[in-house]
Amino acid sequence: MSTRLDELPVMEFAFPGPLRDRLVAAILSGAKTTTSALLLPDEPVPTAGQRLAVVDSAGRRVAAIELTEARVVRLADVDLRHALDESEGDRSVAEWRANHETFWHSPEVRAELGEDFTVDDDTLIVAKRFRLVATR
Repeated sequence: MSTRLDELPVMEFAFPGPLRDRLVAAILSGAKTTTSALLLPDEPVPTAGQRLAVVDSAGRRVAAIELTEARVVRLADVDLRHALDESEGDRSVAEWRANHETFWHSPEVRAELGEDFTVDDDTLIVAKRFRLVATR
């Protein structure tokens, strides 16, 4: 399985800027081993074993990760282990959820998903677990 960064599909974390920079730094340090994404109807659910290139805010491929798990869960069912392993500073599932809802209701996300977009307990997310396999 390839770990050549230029041959892998790209996985972006947040939008370019300070948040992405913090998330990429946490991935590179090995602290961040999970992430969450909204389940969008036009995107396939990733599968364990997929390798993806992580890009920084400048669009440079800086690392390769391998998904070890991808599960679809209700927002209300995200567990503490997943929240802590995102390494975003959240100390509880409630804090994790509040921070993610702020991001998912941000102007940038609403620009992509529509002004009326909102999340609730039944919103489906893809909870991904990964391991760092290469860095540039």
